[in-house]
Amino acid sequence: MEQADRPAPTSAEELVAFEVATRDLVGVALRSVERLEVSLSQYRLLLVLHGRGRSTSTQCAQALGVAGSSVTRLADRLDASGHLVRGTDPDNRSVVTLELTEAGRRVVRKVTNRRRKELSKVLDRLDPAERAACASALETLHDLLGDVRPGEPTDRLPL
Repeated sequence: MEQADRPAPTSAEELVAFEVATRDLVGVALRSVERLEVSLSQYRLLLVLHGRGRSTSTQCAQALGVAGSSVTRLADRLDASGHLVRGTDPDNRSVVTLELTEAGRRVVRKVTNRRRKELSKVLDRLDPAERAACASALETLHDLLGDVRPGEPTDRLPL
């Protein structure tokens, strides 16, 4: 790539704008899980299962970036509260599987609806063209953040 074809380096002001937007969006995410019957850690496990469907404890631990024993403790509580069910793999009874119950799916829907409601309040105030440009830029950013580099994790951690 020639020098003229390279994009200009990111300015300090642009970095600050993205840092502020990150904090704002994390705030929306955290507010959406307030006052739930599950903890944030438990919700993250529910979210993994919602996205993946029936999964092994090991797969869930990898997706969350935690040790298997952490998933076991989370699953113990969520099984007791009726948000997920444990099972076994018919081919290997030592493999523990986890699957959402209707109560678990309901929690994920509740959080998703809260987030969408809060975001809609703000996004509805934007000019439609500006909103579309923001959405397009965020989709591109999402794709770029998903680029896997050697030695980096391949899964995004759910929140």
